[in-house]
Amino acid sequence: MTSSDHRSETPVDQSVPTQSTDARGPEVNLDRQSNPWRVELGDWVTLQASAAPIRLDVFVHEQQVPVEEEIDALDALCVHAVAFDATGRALATGRLLPDGHIGRMAVLKVARTRGVGSAVLSALMQQARHRGFAEVVLSAQTHAQGFYLRHGFVPEGAEYLDANIPHILMRKAL
Repeated sequence: MTSSDHRSETPVDQSVPTQSTDARGPEVNLDRQSNPWRVELGDWVTLQASAAPIRLDVFVHEQQVPVEEEIDALDALCVHAVAFDATGRALATGRLLPDGHIGRMAVLKVARTRGVGSAVLSALMQQARHRGFAEVVLSAQTHAQGFYLRHGFVPEGAEYLDANIPHILMRKAL
């Protein structure tokens, strides 16, 4: 995997959150009755302590991506999203690169299929809109293609390997 990689991994879920901002900074507040978590947006310095362990668990431990390929220099340039449960435990993460790519989508096993991946993806797409992007692009692991299709992404091109994992390029107009 190269430093320009935009690898994404997400569970299957279909929820779409409502969004707001408060004095603590940008975040996505979800209906606490059905989705007891919040999504915070920030830079790598602010969210690294929460995002990095999720990515290491999902990509390095579960998927055997070499650790030196997982955390990269692009993290410092990205807007990161981290979803937290009601107790403050980080459950999911993703990032928006300066060029409008979404990547490093990861959800802990215990939180999959509950809509938290959708909340992170929606927050990143809203941030892309806010930054003036007309579309977002991502490199989806092929097993997660259905998740992205449900969010309006369209596959493009042929399947390829990234970190020895099958991927497909996908994009969505905003």
